Amino acid sequence: MTPADFDAIWLTLKLASLTTVLLLLIGTPIAWWLARTRHWAKGPVGAVVTLPLVLPPAVLGFYLLVLMGPDGPVGQFTQSLGLGLLPFTFAGLVVASIIYSMPFVVQPLLQAFEAIGERPLEAAATLRASPRDTFFSVVVPLARPGFITASVLGFAHTVGEFGVVLMIGGNIPGQTQVLSMAIYNHVEALEYAPAHWLAGGMLVFSFVVLLVLNTFKPVLRKP
Repeated sequence: MTPADFDAIWLTLKLASLTTVLLLLIGTPIAWWLARTRHWAKGPVGAVVTLPLVLPPAVLGFYLLVLMGPDGPVGQFTQSLGLGLLPFTFAGLVVASIIYSMPFVVQPLLQAFEAIGERPLEAAATLRASPRDTFFSVVVPLARPGFITASVLGFAHTVGEFGVVLMIGGNIPGQTQVLSMAIYNHVEALEYAPAHWLAGGMLVFSFVVLLVLNTFKPVLRKP
């Protein structure tokens, strides 16, 4: 493998780690709201959150590129703040990854919150616990399996991105060239040996992720 391959691996790990942390911060209140609300907007919001599951990555990447471009509302906003444009930057990759991996974090959290039920919340209310104390002292510990699953799936899904990364980040070495793009470059150049190393590493990583989830799921479900 070349130094560019190691740069791509490091960039991918950095992107996946940052995206996972931000997704947990953003996705937790969204999942909690979806689990608790009876508002008419629950259906539309839930559909928007899960849209990346069925939308082709190239289509999602294209519209994100349009929104973040110089003529798009997001691009004009970032330019007005003096931040420049997001496409073909690491920051743009982070934003796109958050949107693309959102359902893989929100859905496990939503299921975990819904599984808690009303009784623990009612018990906390009888003890006059504030909503904040109830959430952090009761909900978060009970939803721990959901947080672990969401973290693992969000990280793994971000590692394997290709279509959205290609549309938003391009293929700039050291800046936006992630692991999937490095594999594509090797295959395009008929360099199958390094492509095998990188693709095999991703295959092993994916297997380990699924193995961990399936092995520890019974343990995580214990109270």
